[in-house]
Amino acid sequence: MIATNKKRPNRSKLYTTLSALTALLSAAAPTAWSADPAPEPETVVLKAAHLFDATGTALKDSATVIVRGDRIVAVGGAAPAGARVIDLGDATLLPGFIDSHTHVTEEFQKDYYHFAYDQIVRFPAEQVLYGAQYARRTLEAGFTTVRNVGAADFIDVALRNAINAGVTVGPRMITAAHGIGSPGGHFDDRAYPPDRVKPRGPLEGICSGPEACREAVRYQMRWGADVIKIAASGGVLSETDPVDVPQLTPEEMSAIVSEAHKWRRKVAAHCHGDAAARLAIEAGVDSIEHGSFLTEDTLKLMKAKGVYLVPTLMAGYWVNKSADAGAYPPQIAAKAHAAAAAVRTMFQTAVRIGVPIAFGTDAGVYPHGMNAMEFGLMTGYGMNPANALLAGTRDASKLVGVDKDVGTLEAGKVADVVAVPGNVLNDIHATEHPVLVMHLGHVVLQKAGSP
Repeated sequence: MIATNKKRPNRSKLYTTLSALTALLSAAAPTAWSADPAPEPETVVLKAAHLFDATGTALKDSATVIVRGDRIVAVGGAAPAGARVIDLGDATLLPGFIDSHTHVTEEFQKDYYHFAYDQIVRFPAEQVLYGAQYARRTLEAGFTTVRNVGAADFIDVALRNAINAGVTVGPRMITAAHGIGSPGGHFDDRAYPPDRVKPRGPLEGICSGPEACREAVRYQMRWGADVIKIAASGGVLSETDPVDVPQLTPEEMSAIVSEAHKWRRKVAAHCHGDAAARLAIEAGVDSIEHGSFLTEDTLKLMKAKGVYLVPTLMAGYWVNKSADAGAYPPQIAAKAHAAAAAVRTMFQTAVRIGVPIAFGTDAGVYPHGMNAMEFGLMTGYGMNPANALLAGTRDASKLVGVDKDVGTLEAGKVADVVAVPGNVLNDIHATEHPVLVMHLGHVVLQKAGSP
């Protein structure tokens, strides 16, 4: 039995004591707990011989960008009194670069089997520490915004949150959490024995049928996804699926897209195959990622509907090179060679037609920090340098939904600025060697020898 005759506390005295304590703390709070006044934000003036502000295709000379705190207050004009001036000389100032297709929480190792093994044996907390290293490397390469289109265990969400909280240094991240795909498809796990590695389900983005796929989307958004990624077709770096066949039904795609759009999230469709792309476009996706085997008719449909192409030329270049070096099993190497052979013609057709194109690289397939090589591949495949730069700044900002703050150098925008040597329109490869990177008004990289 429970004893009931113990003396109860005197509640009246208790409330009186608590009230007095509360009053005492309230009186003390203004002096004991008040923070010191925030210091006035520093004014920094960036000067360079050239400026590409990404509001158009022109290059301007004798440029200044005036920054106060984390915002651009003026483009052009004299340096205010007391401002810190960074004169970069013969360089071009540009908006911070945007990579619309990264996997910043992982990186391919020297061969396929090492990579697969690492993904199994690393704890999520361990893997996110690697991600923090990759994120810093990406930022120092000039990429101040990335869209991370898929990561296991919600570690991209964790890394994004840590960056936003100032716990670690990295670019602005738009995250997808787990990609949504079919059992056995490109986003499913490797063919481990199911009694040893638990098969994936909707929480991990793997679904069959419209309602299960709707559930998978809700799970990703519930735990922090900013964008939804789907596997509309097979992929290159998965062993058991053809690269070009559809992997989701029209009903499943429609359920995914409608649910994401209700929550005001965009949908990015991993897709190499033409038939799968048409299904995804009709379902209402916002972008096609890769697009290796797209036909001219499908590209015209994308232009008509305003669907972006994120071509990830760097991925095609790197997997082709890695396949030649024997880094993949034979079935993956064959797909890598086929996709690389097709993507140049597809990209040239997209440029000619005028499909909206956003810069994206599939970073993680290759070592992080080499993202700007995509600019050279785009121009090498026929896009003019100014439009390639727009794809990696203004146009990418529109696709990923951050154009109110970044993507151009204009008064009122966030101070994300990159400086590269010389005249960038004369040498697009200058983007691979930034001499200064500013993110949110802070200089995160300034190369030795620059003022």
